[in-house]
Amino acid sequence: SIYQLHKITNDVSCVLLTGTIIMMRSILIVAILLSIAAAYYIYLPLPSTISEPWKLMFMDSILRGVMHLVSFAFVSGPQSSPAIRVTETSFGGVQAQVFESTAADQEPHLKRGVVYFHGGGWTLGSGKMQTYYLQCWSMAEELDAVVISIEYRLAPEARFPDQYNEAVQASKHILTAEVLSQYSIDPKRVAVSGDSAGANLAAAVAQQMALDNSAPIKFKVQALLYPALQALDFNTPSYQQNSHIPILHRPLMARFWLEYLSGDPRLVMSLLANNHSTPTPSQEIAAAKAKTDWTKLLPVAFQKSYKPVFPLHGDPKLLEKLPGLLDVRAAPLLAETKVLKAVPPAYIMTCEHDVLRDDGLMYATRLEEAGVDVTVDHFEDGFHGCLSFAFGPFRFSVGFRSFRSYTRWLKENL
Repeated sequence: SIYQLHKITNDVSCVLLTGTIIMMRSILIVAILLSIAAAYYIYLPLPSTISEPWKLMFMDSILRGVMHLVSFAFVSGPQSSPAIRVTETSFGGVQAQVFESTAADQEPHLKRGVVYFHGGGWTLGSGKMQTYYLQCWSMAEELDAVVISIEYRLAPEARFPDQYNEAVQASKHILTAEVLSQYSIDPKRVAVSGDSAGANLAAAVAQQMALDNSAPIKFKVQALLYPALQALDFNTPSYQQNSHIPILHRPLMARFWLEYLSGDPRLVMSLLANNHSTPTPSQEIAAAKAKTDWTKLLPVAFQKSYKPVFPLHGDPKLLEKLPGLLDVRAAPLLAETKVLKAVPPAYIMTCEHDVLRDDGLMYATRLEEAGVDVTVDHFEDGFHGCLSFAFGPFRFSVGFRSFRSYTRWLKENL
């Protein structure tokens, strides 16, 4: 009947309405849960003094999500302009990009030269990445210089000492009268520089080239941006303070060292516990540890209330598995004083919110004790890699400030 049909229609409508309400509630619940999950993933309890914390949290969440997919686009081929000429070539068999200021084309003169090693934990990165490409471009323009960005091979294709050997090989080839003349570089004004793992290579190269009697042309200065210089102590005050601070978390740095030194990734926790140190170390290990003794090398203001971490037992075999931990080519902070006396004046940038802060500060102390002129440029609101964020899609005020400070020092000292 019509009444029954009307009743059935109402019942169907009620069912549909109820189903719609349930579906909307489900969608709302899922949306809320996703929002909570996203907030949980993005939010990090950061110090109040760090630069633009919410922007940093958001950027860090993206970087963590695409760590192995490379966050920033690569520049497709050399892109020159009237002010900067960019070419790709090789030095001693090592690939590189050359950024040349063209100012000398109109009025011929000798220019500054900068040999630059990009960061990335010896496993990631490239001078062709947008941030590094723009950084080297800007350096060439700001300094009226020739900036040579070295494309050393990365792990797992290459392991220590391959990256070091390529860095030295390229540098020796560049520091020849023939190459410097080809690019109109003043042989008395050449710097070696890099950031993070690249600063590790730059420091190691500066030491090696200073001692190389076969190389008559030397680097005038070295400029190290938040360098990684030792892997004997993963519990310095900066490692303890910044364990989970973007963008270089403490476990990630240990993993980078293991990748570089051909170590088993499962050893991360052993390194973080300083198990490669033992209560009764050998004479060699004791001597190396003395060069990383932050209780003596760090200014008191940076030691704060942190205490050294010593393992109860340690693992003596760990150093046998990772001999690179004691190799000065991998850990420039372990160099003998007589070697440090020979290196050129140094600029060392450190950031308060960076696990590697104390590596740079300890190296500065050791260089000063060896009689080397050192400029420490510390950024209280800085975090690891901040200078790169003067360029690319994520830009920070501390990125602009650190880049200006870095180029200003090079302009005044090179």
